[in-house]
Amino acid sequence: MPLDELTIVELSGLGPVPFAGMVLAGLGADVIRVDRPGGPPTPDPMIGAVGRGKRSIALDLKKPEGVDILLRLVADADILLEGYRPGVVERLGIGPDECMEINPDLVYGRMTGWGSEGPYASMAGHDINYTGLSGALHAIGGAERPIPPLNLVADNGGGAMYLVAGVLAAIHDRERSGGTVVHASMVEGAASLMAPFYEMAAGGLWEDRRDANLLDGNAPFYTTYQTSDGKWMAVGPLEPPFYAEMLSGLGLNPAELPGQYDRDHWPELRRRLAGAFAARTRTEWEDVFDGTDACVTPVLSLSEAPEHPHNAARRVFDGPVGHRLPNPAPRIGLDEPATLTEAPEFGADTDEILTRLGYESARVRELRDRGVVS
Repeated sequence: MPLDELTIVELSGLGPVPFAGMVLAGLGADVIRVDRPGGPPTPDPMIGAVGRGKRSIALDLKKPEGVDILLRLVADADILLEGYRPGVVERLGIGPDECMEINPDLVYGRMTGWGSEGPYASMAGHDINYTGLSGALHAIGGAERPIPPLNLVADNGGGAMYLVAGVLAAIHDRERSGGTVVHASMVEGAASLMAPFYEMAAGGLWEDRRDANLLDGNAPFYTTYQTSDGKWMAVGPLEPPFYAEMLSGLGLNPAELPGQYDRDHWPELRRRLAGAFAARTRTEWEDVFDGTDACVTPVLSLSEAPEHPHNAARRVFDGPVGHRLPNPAPRIGLDEPATLTEAPEFGADTDEILTRLGYESARVRELRDRGVVS
């Protein structure tokens, strides 16, 4: 795997940092998650997914011995990932200055919501708040109100994936420039994801309101339609040849319909398409459109998606029925996906890691008895 020589220390938390660690583990990195003794202060129902492929050591970083252990970990690490509020790691004595003093080649990846500075820097927030400030939330949903797009935009997309890109770029540049600090902000990442839409708005090609544009559900050929069994089809034939293929599959005569890009008659076109899709079940429409260029596909539930024939053939998911999880992505040099070990229990690898750091068994027992490790 491309990152199998990298060691990453991940300070446990919620949101984008553990997601980034999972992505890097899927690319082969040895990710050591530093947990709090006893587990996180806030239960994380996602830990089974984002904790895969990692090892865990439980350290009390409020105790000097815990900080010493962390710095010994950092001495041999390539990347550190942390997602605390600005100033927290500095108060603990594990900020960039302390870590890079003992390891000048370290890439120190910092994940924040609002950025390390600015009027909001010290405020709490979640994906919905960061997505809202970036302009993305305003553009998503129906005309009546914005709809939170799960936590995909700020946490996973604008946060974790930009952090991954940043630390890997810094690793690539390390031989020339040495270690560095990578700053990733969820607001800035979410705003970056919106760059094409800001460009279209500036050029008069995007209205600054929901359900009024080509890609936000307003176009009758880029939306979803309900089938006779109450399920849904995703419809997206933007290009005229693909649109014509969709109409053919639906059994509709284009001469009897408004033009595809005749916006004034989009409501009528939407009614006609909705009526056609409502005449058959989702399975029946899948039989019509599978293997075509009509850009018409089923909207699958979380229980259905892992079992779909295409996803099964590609091994997009893995695990027992009822608990399938996505396999690592992207695939590099592999036709088959990589696999990740199950998420470790908190502190499961503490003894092993301490032994590799040179701690003798008696010292490990002493540290455990005093609550420094668990």
